[in-house]
Amino acid sequence: MELLSKILGGFLGVGMFALIVVFQQEIRKFLLMLGSTNLNARKRFFRQFRLLSKEAGITTDIPAIMNACQSMSRKNMGALIVIQRNNSLDFVKNTGDQMNIEINKPIIESIFFKNSPLHDGAMIIENNTITATRVILPVSNDRSIPLRFGLRHRAAVGVSEKTDAVCIVVSEENGQISYLKDGEFVLFNEIDDLAKQLENDLT
Repeated sequence: MELLSKILGGFLGVGMFALIVVFQQEIRKFLLMLGSTNLNARKRFFRQFRLLSKEAGITTDIPAIMNACQSMSRKNMGALIVIQRNNSLDFVKNTGDQMNIEINKPIIESIFFKNSPLHDGAMIIENNTITATRVILPVSNDRSIPLRFGLRHRAAVGVSEKTDAVCIVVSEENGQISYLKDGEFVLFNEIDDLAKQLENDLT
Protein backbone atom coordinates (compact mmCIF):
# COMPACT_ATOMS: atom_id res chain seq x y z
CA MET A 1 0.00 0.00 0.00
CA GLU A 2 2.85 2.38 0.83
CA LEU A 3 4.46 1.63 -2.54
CA LEU A 4 1.14 2.15 -4.34
CA SER A 5 0.62 5.41 -2.46
CA LYS A 6 4.05 6.66 -3.54
CA ILE A 7 3.40 5.70 -7.16
CA LEU A 8 0.02 7.46 -7.20
CA GLY A 9 1.54 10.47 -5.48
CA GLY A 10 4.20 10.64 -8.17
CA PHE A 11 1.60 10.50 -10.93
CA LEU A 12 -0.44 13.25 -9.28
CA GLY A 13 2.63 15.43 -8.94
CA VAL A 14 3.57 14.99 -12.60
CA GLY A 15 -0.06 15.53 -13.64
CA MET A 16 -0.34 18.80 -11.73
CA PHE A 17 2.91 20.02 -13.24
CA ALA A 18 1.69 19.08 -16.74
CA LEU A 19 -1.58 20.93 -16.20
CA ILE A 20 0.27 24.06 -15.09
CA VAL A 21 2.50 23.92 -18.18
CA VAL A 22 -0.39 23.33 -20.58
CA PHE A 23 -2.71 25.94 -19.08
CA GLN A 24 -0.15 28.51 -17.95
CA GLN A 25 -1.62 31.28 -20.13
CA GLU A 26 -5.14 30.66 -18.82
CA ILE A 27 -3.89 30.53 -15.22
CA ARG A 28 -2.04 33.80 -15.72
CA LYS A 29 -5.15 35.46 -17.18
CA PHE A 30 -7.24 34.17 -14.29
CA LEU A 31 -4.86 35.57 -11.68
CA LEU A 32 -4.68 38.91 -13.48
CA MET A 33 -8.47 38.98 -13.70
CA LEU A 34 -8.81 38.38 -9.95
CA GLY A 35 -6.67 41.42 -9.25
CA SER A 36 -8.47 43.56 -11.79
CA THR A 37 -11.24 46.04 -11.00
CA ASN A 38 -12.37 46.04 -14.63
CA LEU A 39 -15.72 44.22 -14.59
CA ASN A 40 -15.94 44.09 -18.38
CA ALA A 41 -12.57 42.32 -18.52
CA ARG A 42 -13.85 39.75 -16.04
CA LYS A 43 -16.97 39.13 -18.13
CA ARG A 44 -14.90 38.66 -21.29
CA PHE A 45 -12.65 36.19 -19.47
CA PHE A 46 -15.51 34.07 -18.14
CA ARG A 47 -17.25 34.09 -21.54
CA GLN A 48 -14.23 32.22 -22.89
CA PHE A 49 -15.20 29.36 -20.59
CA ARG A 50 -18.91 29.90 -21.36
CA LEU A 51 -19.78 30.63 -17.74
CA LEU A 52 -21.39 33.78 -19.06
CA SER A 53 -22.57 32.98 -22.58
CA LYS A 54 -24.24 36.34 -23.09
CA GLU A 55 -24.29 39.61 -21.29
CA ALA A 56 -27.58 40.25 -19.53
CA GLY A 57 -30.16 41.80 -21.81
CA ILE A 58 -28.09 41.52 -25.01
CA THR A 59 -29.51 39.50 -27.89
CA THR A 60 -28.67 39.50 -31.57
CA ASP A 61 -30.93 41.75 -33.67
CA ILE A 62 -32.05 39.04 -36.09
CA PRO A 63 -34.66 41.21 -37.88
CA ALA A 64 -31.98 43.79 -38.75
CA ILE A 65 -29.75 41.05 -40.22
CA MET A 66 -32.63 39.51 -42.16
CA ASN A 67 -33.80 42.86 -43.55
CA ALA A 68 -30.26 43.69 -44.65
CA CYS A 69 -29.82 40.28 -46.32
CA GLN A 70 -33.15 40.59 -48.09
CA SER A 71 -32.24 44.04 -49.38
CA MET A 72 -28.77 42.91 -50.51
CA SER A 73 -30.33 39.86 -52.19
CA ARG A 74 -32.60 42.06 -54.32
CA LYS A 75 -29.57 44.13 -55.38
CA ASN A 76 -27.33 41.08 -56.01
CA MET A 77 -24.94 42.51 -53.44
CA GLY A 78 -22.51 39.82 -52.22
CA ALA A 79 -22.16 39.35 -48.47
CA LEU A 80 -20.67 36.93 -45.96
CA ILE A 81 -21.80 37.22 -42.34
CA VAL A 82 -20.38 34.99 -39.60
CA ILE A 83 -22.25 34.88 -36.29
CA GLN A 84 -20.36 33.61 -33.27
CA ARG A 85 -22.01 31.13 -30.92
CA ASN A 86 -19.82 29.33 -28.36
CA ASN A 87 -16.41 28.95 -30.01
CA SER A 88 -14.05 31.92 -30.08
CA LEU A 89 -13.43 33.46 -33.51
CA ASP A 90 -10.33 35.42 -32.49
CA PHE A 91 -8.16 33.30 -34.80
CA VAL A 92 -9.97 34.76 -37.83
CA LYS A 93 -10.94 38.17 -36.42
CA ASN A 94 -7.26 39.09 -36.26
CA THR A 95 -7.04 38.85 -40.06
CA GLY A 96 -9.50 41.71 -40.56
CA ASP A 97 -10.33 45.18 -39.28
CA GLN A 98 -11.48 45.38 -35.67
CA MET A 99 -14.87 47.04 -35.19
CA ASN A 100 -17.28 47.77 -32.36
CA ILE A 101 -20.56 48.70 -34.02
CA GLU A 102 -24.07 47.80 -32.91
CA ILE A 103 -26.00 45.87 -35.55
CA ASN A 104 -28.40 47.75 -37.77
CA LYS A 105 -29.59 47.34 -41.36
CA PRO A 106 -27.93 50.45 -42.93
CA ILE A 107 -24.54 49.60 -41.40
CA ILE A 108 -24.57 46.03 -42.73
CA GLU A 109 -25.55 47.18 -46.22
CA SER A 110 -22.97 49.98 -46.27
CA ILE A 111 -20.19 47.56 -45.29
CA PHE A 112 -21.02 45.18 -48.17
CA PHE A 113 -21.67 47.91 -50.73
CA LYS A 114 -19.44 47.03 -53.69
CA ASN A 115 -17.56 50.35 -53.61
CA SER A 116 -16.97 50.19 -49.86
CA PRO A 117 -13.37 49.50 -48.80
CA LEU A 118 -14.75 47.01 -46.26
CA HIS A 119 -16.87 44.86 -48.60
CA ASP A 120 -14.24 42.17 -49.29
CA GLY A 121 -14.07 39.33 -46.80
CA ALA A 122 -16.40 38.39 -43.97
CA MET A 123 -18.18 40.28 -41.22
CA ILE A 124 -18.01 38.88 -37.68
CA ILE A 125 -20.96 39.38 -35.32
CA GLU A 126 -20.79 38.68 -31.60
CA ASN A 127 -24.00 39.05 -29.60
CA ASN A 128 -25.39 42.28 -31.10
CA THR A 129 -22.10 43.82 -32.20
CA ILE A 130 -20.14 43.82 -35.45
CA THR A 131 -16.63 43.13 -34.14
CA ALA A 132 -14.65 42.73 -37.37
CA THR A 133 -14.88 43.27 -41.13
CA ARG A 134 -12.71 42.25 -44.11
CA VAL A 135 -11.99 39.00 -42.28
CA ILE A 136 -10.18 36.24 -44.17
CA LEU A 137 -11.71 32.83 -43.50
CA PRO A 138 -10.24 29.36 -44.01
CA VAL A 139 -11.54 28.02 -47.32
CA SER A 140 -12.91 24.48 -47.41
CA ASN A 141 -11.36 22.03 -49.86
CA ASP A 142 -14.42 19.78 -49.82
CA ARG A 143 -14.89 18.62 -53.41
CA SER A 144 -18.53 17.76 -52.82
CA ILE A 145 -19.45 21.47 -52.79
CA PRO A 146 -21.25 22.19 -56.08
CA LEU A 147 -19.25 24.26 -58.55
CA ARG A 148 -21.97 26.89 -58.71
CA PHE A 149 -20.99 28.01 -55.22
CA GLY A 150 -18.07 30.42 -55.15
CA LEU A 151 -15.36 31.50 -52.75
CA ARG A 152 -17.76 33.07 -50.24
CA HIS A 153 -19.61 29.79 -49.82
CA ARG A 154 -16.39 27.80 -49.52
CA ALA A 155 -15.11 30.21 -46.87
CA ALA A 156 -18.39 29.90 -44.96
CA VAL A 157 -18.18 26.11 -45.12
CA GLY A 158 -14.57 26.29 -43.90
CA VAL A 159 -15.26 28.37 -40.78
CA SER A 160 -18.45 26.45 -39.94
CA GLU A 161 -16.48 23.19 -40.15
CA LYS A 162 -13.84 24.43 -37.71
CA THR A 163 -16.17 26.22 -35.26
CA ASP A 164 -19.82 26.18 -34.21
CA ALA A 165 -20.39 29.59 -35.80
CA VAL A 166 -23.26 29.98 -38.28
CA CYS A 167 -22.90 31.87 -41.56
CA ILE A 168 -25.18 33.72 -43.95
CA VAL A 169 -24.03 34.15 -47.54
CA VAL A 170 -25.70 36.38 -50.13
CA SER A 171 -24.69 35.43 -53.67
CA GLU A 172 -23.41 38.23 -55.86
CA GLU A 173 -24.38 36.26 -58.98
CA ASN A 174 -28.05 35.53 -58.32
CA GLY A 175 -28.91 37.06 -54.93
CA GLN A 176 -29.56 33.62 -53.39
CA ILE A 177 -29.30 33.56 -49.58
CA SER A 178 -27.55 30.53 -48.09
CA TYR A 179 -27.34 29.48 -44.44
CA LEU A 180 -24.38 27.40 -43.26
CA LYS A 181 -23.93 25.42 -40.08
CA ASP A 182 -21.54 22.54 -39.23
CA GLY A 183 -20.07 22.66 -42.73
CA GLU A 184 -23.43 22.17 -44.44
CA PHE A 185 -25.67 24.73 -46.08
CA VAL A 186 -29.34 25.17 -46.82
CA LEU A 187 -30.96 27.50 -49.33
CA PHE A 188 -33.98 29.40 -48.04
CA ASN A 189 -36.71 30.71 -50.34
CA GLU A 190 -38.56 32.40 -47.48
CA ILE A 191 -36.69 34.87 -45.28
CA ASP A 192 -39.02 34.07 -42.36
CA ASP A 193 -37.87 30.45 -42.39
CA LEU A 194 -34.25 31.57 -42.20
CA ALA A 195 -35.06 33.96 -39.36
CA LYS A 196 -36.67 31.14 -37.36
CA GLN A 197 -33.71 28.83 -37.96
CA LEU A 198 -31.24 31.52 -36.91
CA GLU A 199 -33.25 32.31 -33.79
CA ASN A 200 -33.26 28.63 -32.80
CA ASP A 201 -29.51 28.30 -33.32
CA LEU A 202 -28.65 31.43 -31.33
CA THR A 203 -30.77 30.61 -28.27
